[in-house]
Amino acid sequence: MVQRTVHYVAMPSISPYRSPASTTALTALRAMLDRAVDFDDLRDRAVAAGADAPQLLLGAVDVLSGGFKAFDSRSGEVSVDAVLASAAIPTLFRSVPVNGGLYWDGLFSQNPPVRDLLNDLPDEVWVIQINPTVRDDEPDTTETIADRRNELAGNLSLYQELAFIERINSMLDTGVISSENGKMITVRVLEMARPPHSQQRGYASKLNRDPAFLQELIDLGLRQADEFLAARGFENAWHSGDADAVLAYFAEDCLVKVAAPFRPLAATTDGDAVRALVTDRLTTQIEVNFNRLQLARETVTWKVRATSPDDGSQIDGTATVMFRGGKLVSFILGP
Repeated sequence: MVQRTVHYVAMPSISPYRSPASTTALTALRAMLDRAVDFDDLRDRAVAAGADAPQLLLGAVDVLSGGFKAFDSRSGEVSVDAVLASAAIPTLFRSVPVNGGLYWDGLFSQNPPVRDLLNDLPDEVWVIQINPTVRDDEPDTTETIADRRNELAGNLSLYQELAFIERINSMLDTGVISSENGKMITVRVLEMARPPHSQQRGYASKLNRDPAFLQELIDLGLRQADEFLAARGFENAWHSGDADAVLAYFAEDCLVKVAAPFRPLAATTDGDAVRALVTDRLTTQIEVNFNRLQLARETVTWKVRATSPDDGSQIDGTATVMFRGGKLVSFILGP
């Protein structure tokens, strides 16, 4: 495909405004959406239900003004044009006119529109992150550099959105903002691991519609969902302070380790040491900070806190665990 070939041979850069394929693809996508979705019926139902209706937000950015737009289903704004605007990747499609604006995909602005979800004061926000935060090796080819730039661009706007929530949470936690004027919102990020075919094809894999590849993504999602649910169960047991319930999640040979700022414990799989860690410290002294849970690849990370036995000050750190088959095989406390 062109996305990969362009890195290896000289090819002209074709504007979507000069390519008949771009117009044809947009027309075909519009026809498919019109066949599959009755947008008028959805709009009427959403407007009639008002604040009780499920909410769909589609992010886009106005090409001319640079202003971000979140098309809101509750306001009757989700239409076939809004969907096309939200999917208008500039290198593939021309901008889509909607109500006097010209829109591209929202990647270049508020992506996804997390802040607009906060009007309902949710208890939690779940984010499924498809662009990896870290990579294992340095990108050193034109292709891998382009892939990494795409990943970083997508994550930049996402983490700006999440940082906004975490800042408000921090201000509520420290009393800068009264709980009467806001509420803590837990952020849960599921960072999807990249399957082999995605790693091989890079950014171009996002355009891959091969059924076998899509099934690979579905299977990966199911595995990570299982890990996420196991992590939620472990979190609930930890928060309850029930040492036996927490210990039930530890595999017999689970590796545990504690590093500063907490009182250190050398890496060990000794069962007595694990039990002592759980009963004497984990369920009695160290608590989960519900600001964020992050599931990335094979690890789950929580922010945690404890009170220093020396001066009573707050100690902040992280707990990073690894699950296998619903059991903890690694548990590390540290900075």
